[in-house]
This record gives sequence, structure tokens and C-alpha cells, in this order.
Amino acid sequence: MAHSLLMIPGPVEVDGDVLAAMARPTVGHTSPGFIETFGACLDGLRDVFAAPDGQPFVVAGSGTLAMELAVANLVEPGDRAVVVDCGYFAARMGDILRRHGAQVESIGADLGDVPDLAAVEAALARGAKVLTITHVDTSTGVLAPVKELAALARQYNVLTIVDGVCAVAGQEFRQSEWDVDVCLTGSQKALAVPPGLVLVMVRPRALEAFKARKTPVASYYCDWGLWLPIMQAYQSRKPAYFATPAVNLVVALAESVKQIKAEGIEARWARHRKLSAAFRAGIEALDIRQVPVREDVRAVTLTAMYYPDGVDSKLLGRISAAGVVVAGGLHPAIAAKSFRVGHMGVDGIGEILQTLSAIEQSLDIKTGAGVAAAQSHWME
Repeated sequence: MAHSLLMIPGPVEVDGDVLAAMARPTVGHTSPGFIETFGACLDGLRDVFAAPDGQPFVVAGSGTLAMELAVANLVEPGDRAVVVDCGYFAARMGDILRRHGAQVESIGADLGDVPDLAAVEAALARGAKVLTITHVDTSTGVLAPVKELAALARQYNVLTIVDGVCAVAGQEFRQSEWDVDVCLTGSQKALAVPPGLVLVMVRPRALEAFKARKTPVASYYCDWGLWLPIMQAYQSRKPAYFATPAVNLVVALAESVKQIKAEGIEARWARHRKLSAAFRAGIEALDIRQVPVREDVRAVTLTAMYYPDGVDSKLLGRISAAGVVVAGGLHPAIAAKSFRVGHMGVDGIGEILQTLSAIEQSLDIKTGAGVAAAQSHWME
């Protein structure tokens, strides 16, 4: 079966060496070779998150589990939580917080924008234990100002949890420098590994808050207290067991982390910025309007756009027929009138141009204006 280029906001295209690593024969999770691979992978993740003082957790599951791994360990019944709401996944974070007994205050914004910092500060001043931020909301393509929000949280002695599912390893993120306590992501986004792993990076202040809990963690599987000795054992190159890790996926992740370190995280962030700018130049040449309302709130890992006038979701099928898979809308308010393109992980200018060409074909635009604009921007 012919392979269509996968340009959705995750899962993404996966490098051949990562796929080959995943296809190796399965080994035992306490075998010496796997212990070394997993340990080196955990060590390398500190570079990916820019968190030299962080404790990584890698657990089998989806991005939603990563959200719960963060919340379940820091929130106790009655704690206040402030949620920065830029779209669909902030609402999900609020639901998870409530499940664990938190009193949630959500600070929203107009669609395609970010909340006013003063409104967030006012909520923090009313008292809170955690502030949650979706760095890049996959439903809107909106980029939250994590650095500024984390600084506000620190002023009020509030822990910061960043949902970096559609950001980590693509969007610039400096966890230790920006003083973010917890960041979480999934393997299937900018890390460019098949779905199935969650990654949570926890810095010392959050671990201290966890150890000071007065009540047990409500979720057995999510309990850091059960996972922490396992992660520390692998980092010390020793065998350990709590629940069987997804061995083949971990091997694939280790290969991806090795590639990211070889590219350099700064260079990787720069590549994503450049690719995103080229894609945006292409869609602007096609008069396609973006969901984020300003340049400074536009993510580099995906682009959320409105269908042109007179066009609906049938466009997705035509783009697919042209050999590229893109995603429909997700945010309930605009699901029927928007679509999304992911450009992260191992994508290069070739994938950007192929995607724009497929969009042009599907809109029956003969000029090639989008491809030309993207190529010109890239060459600059």
C-alpha cells in the first residue's frame, strides 16, 4: 500500500532508523542491554527538556495519561488550581484536576488568543497550588507565553505544570531556565516516535511537594512513588520492576533522543521555526486565514487554519487523494470550519512543499503561489 505523507499534529512521520530500532527483537526489561539503553535515554531527555535538574519519567500510555501523571501527584482534594485556557486541551486538564478533587479556576481568552496576564495574576493572587498551561494547544495552534506565566506563578509560590504534548522537542522550551516545575509530553509528536509512551520531567520543587502530600495518590498506576525508584534504577544502570515497560518503544525513543542530541536542541528549535515560517508564507499566499490571531501566539509545530470561503471538510479527502494526510478541526467552536497541519519532528522543507502542493491541487489553484512563497521564504 502506498504511503501517504502524514502531516497531522501527531502521530507524525518517523525516521527510518527509529522504526528500525523499534523493529528489533524484543528483549527482557531487565536485560543488561536494555538497562543501558533505557538509562541513556532517560539521561538524554534532560537535554530535550532543557532540564538538567529534572527527574524524567517514561511510562507506557497516551498524552492524556501524561496529564494525569502530573496532576495526580501534586493535587489533593480541596487544592486550588488555575488553568490557562487556550483551547480544547485546557478543558481536558480542568476535567482531570476536578477528578482529583481540585477547585479549578479557568482563565480564558477569545478564540485564537491567549489570556491576559493580569487576569492570570489576579487568579494566582486569590491562592492556588498549581498553575497549568498548555504550551501549544493542538486544537487552535495557539502558543502560550510559558516563560512569563511561570514567572508569575513563582511570585505567588505556585507550582507550574506545562502540557508540552505538542511542543517539547519542537517549540523552544527551557524548563529549568524558565522555572517550570513539571512538563509532560507524548512520544508521537515532535519527538517523532510512534504513539505509546508518555514522558514527564519533574523538577525538585515538585518532587518536594509530592513528598509532602497528606493523602495517598488516588491513582495506583500514576503514583510517582512507585515509578521513581524504577527510573532511578535505570539511570543507575540497575534492574528494577514495577510494571513492564514498552520495551520496543523505549528502544525507538532512545534512538530518537540520540538523533535529537546529534542535531542539537537549539538547532532543532530553529529548524521548526524556519519550517513553520515557510509553511505560513505558503498559506498566506493562498489567502488561507490562520486561527491564532497574531504572530506572537502562533506555534511552530502546527498550523490551524480556516477553510477558504465556499470550502468545507471535503477538502481533507481531496488533500488525502493527493498523497498527504492533514487533520480536520478539533476545537468545538470551529471544528466544522477549520483544519490543521502538523509540521514537526523529522519534517523538512520537502514535506512542507509537498503539503502545500497537495492543498493547491485540492483547491484547484494552478499558479503554485503557495509552494513558490514557501520555497522563497525558506531560501531567504
